[in-house]
Amino acid sequence: MKIAIDAMGGDFAPDEIVKGVEMARDRYPELEFQLYGTESKVKPLIQKMDRITLIPTTEEIEMGEEPVKAMKNKQDSSMVRAATAVKNGEADAFFSAGNTGAILASAIFIVGRMRGVERPALASAFPSFGGQHEDFVFMDLGANAENKPSHLYQYGILGSFYAESVLGISNPRVRLLNNGGEEDKGDEVHKAAHQLMKDTDAFNFLGNVEAREIMDGTADVVVADGFSGNATLKAIEGTALTMLDQLKKSIKGAGLRGILGALLLKPAFKSLKSKLDFNEKGGAVVLGVKAPVVKTHGSAKADAVANSMGQIQTMVQEDLAGKTAAFIKENADKLKVKKSSK
Repeated sequence: MKIAIDAMGGDFAPDEIVKGVEMARDRYPELEFQLYGTESKVKPLIQKMDRITLIPTTEEIEMGEEPVKAMKNKQDSSMVRAATAVKNGEADAFFSAGNTGAILASAIFIVGRMRGVERPALASAFPSFGGQHEDFVFMDLGANAENKPSHLYQYGILGSFYAESVLGISNPRVRLLNNGGEEDKGDEVHKAAHQLMKDTDAFNFLGNVEAREIMDGTADVVVADGFSGNATLKAIEGTALTMLDQLKKSIKGAGLRGILGALLLKPAFKSLKSKLDFNEKGGAVVLGVKAPVVKTHGSAKADAVANSMGQIQTMVQEDLAGKTAAFIKENADKLKVKKSSK
């Protein structure tokens, strides 16, 4: 299996990307890695070339660039070249920690959008507390800042498929992220999306959910527009990091008694930290394109990169893209909505 990697994408690229790839190389013997990036910056970082191929590029897409324009104007960028390798069959999957919009544009216009999917979206497994399952599917996490009701409706179908095929959840419960649980809450887009979801038998829709409740185990799939989903994701990440940091400071400030108590509770703290560490889950998957495309956090370090490589290996082994395409073809009628609802 060959993974095409944008070595220049991310806040800590290329250092952490290369470190993560080397960790993955030692961990996953079936994988080969194609590193696309500036040769003078990437080559000195590689400790051993075993199963790692460096493909020199001359351009980089920065985090703040306009996505589609950057993709079109920078044909020799590490991101575009990596996506093109997947399109041409030279690699099985595409990975980047770079500009989210540019990754989505590359996934749609280069790797290719699946017929029947109006708008591919970023989906990820999120930790769930108190429910029947350890994780739930959360999408869209920032691929699309604006959505039509029909997009959110299709996310319910794609999210349910992902929950069943990847997380092993039977008849997943779907909820729509909104600013209230009542049916008439939200803007016109969310009201219309709620009606589409309520009236369908394509998935098991249980109504709206507020952001404070999404990790309570009341849903197996949470559907959101990209703006709200990304804002919620970052708020949860920030809160988790702040609480863990403040807990550590409080323990140290409590003196010997606090330290002894912390030692007794160390296994519990370690388990909680692992569950709240989003790097442990790997990256977010672009659902609705013709090959595996995974985007990890812009601030991802080597561990997150390596975990994403393992995630991609599973996706390729299980032929997730092929199964998604077959599912979409079989459910073409359910994916369609009336034009007046878009």
